Amino acid sequence: MKHRHLSFLSFLLVAIAVGSALLAQSNPTEAPALFDTPTLVQNPGSQSHSNGIAEPPGDTFANDQLVYEQENDVTTGLGPVYNARACADCHQNPVSGGASQFTELRVGHLDASGNFVNPTVLINHGLNTIGGRSIINDRAVVPEAQEHIPATETIRALRAALNTLGDGFVEAIDDSTLLAIAANQPNLSEGKIHGEAVQVPVLEAPGHTRVGRFGWKDQHSSLLSFSADAYLNEMGITNRLRPHDTVPVGTVGKITADPEDTPDNLGLAAIDHFAQFIRGTKVPPPDTILGATPDAQAGQALFQTIGCATCHVATIVTAPAGTVINGGTFTVPDALGNKIIHPYSDFLLHDVGTGDGIVQGGPQDTREKLRTAALWGLRMRPRFMHDLLSLSLESAIGRHHGEAEHVGQNFSALSDTQKQQLLTFLSSL
Repeated sequence: MKHRHLSFLSFLLVAIAVGSALLAQSNPTEAPALFDTPTLVQNPGSQSHSNGIAEPPGDTFANDQLVYEQENDVTTGLGPVYNARACADCHQNPVSGGASQFTELRVGHLDASGNFVNPTVLINHGLNTIGGRSIINDRAVVPEAQEHIPATETIRALRAALNTLGDGFVEAIDDSTLLAIAANQPNLSEGKIHGEAVQVPVLEAPGHTRVGRFGWKDQHSSLLSFSADAYLNEMGITNRLRPHDTVPVGTVGKITADPEDTPDNLGLAAIDHFAQFIRGTKVPPPDTILGATPDAQAGQALFQTIGCATCHVATIVTAPAGTVINGGTFTVPDALGNKIIHPYSDFLLHDVGTGDGIVQGGPQDTREKLRTAALWGLRMRPRFMHDLLSLSLESAIGRHHGEAEHVGQNFSALSDTQKQQLLTFLSSL
């Protein structure tokens, strides 16, 4: 069939493009893959093993995980509005750092020119406002602080908590690799697929930008930026990179001075431990037994030939160890450099017909675009897509339109046996 021939050729060209790093680097090795950070009430981190990353002086991977799992309250800066009390509350399946069933709420509206605008939320009987962000927090430390969606905000969307396991390797991908993938996609899809790479600020390096890769809108490019933003917007804890809370000290449950995340006896703040923990995690492992079955092998070939692999890129190589990234604030260590990863994502923004209408970090043209979902660890998820509203893999595939319309049509043209083979392959990831 013609479309399969073209898709297979496209896959080969993608492989050549993203595999060029293999030629530029000497002997890249596979990134370690294992669900190796069990969540324990007693002795958190004691049974966990890192990817071998070097720790800051005096620190340990177990200590990083302990901070990641630490439950916060108002005395440590929680709130006044928040979604969860600990990082692991939102990122934990099957181990600390994984994805979960948690969703956050994003809202906004369009101005007269059709541009997205963040909401202004009244709290405390109208005496205080929260603005400048699209998130609406589900929880509050006092009733007066509870946020509600203003009637003016007609754009309303759910956003799933993402997997963070292996994100240290994602951080270590060179910008040029992601830009090369984006540049090749129109040629590989007859102009249908064209991922967008957005340059976003590196919070720890003022004045510097980098290609975004974290969050559904690629709103962050570094794990320290991501952790600082999550501490403020998900837990309400201010820090050196996000030093201002949503409400002033002394109002509606705000009892601690900013910044609330202060350095410990090692000189590391919680956001530093957060970033170090994620950088030390291994990538989500596939089910190698299921993946070795004839059906899964056939499904993997179909995944490539019908065009899924154009966006869900199977193999990427990280930058060499010693590469300086994040505006000069981080050097890729040996544990993360020159590593082969299989994220099944291009970490680019695409319009596949499921956009949430929110602009966050990128330009206005990203309103209906979302980051390609990374499929590693897919077998641990009972719900799919950015909003978790797809309750089967087939349903999730069926929701792909826009840039992926032709891929969905290719899937529909498969026989029932072939469809099941493809689903078996996906279930092994």
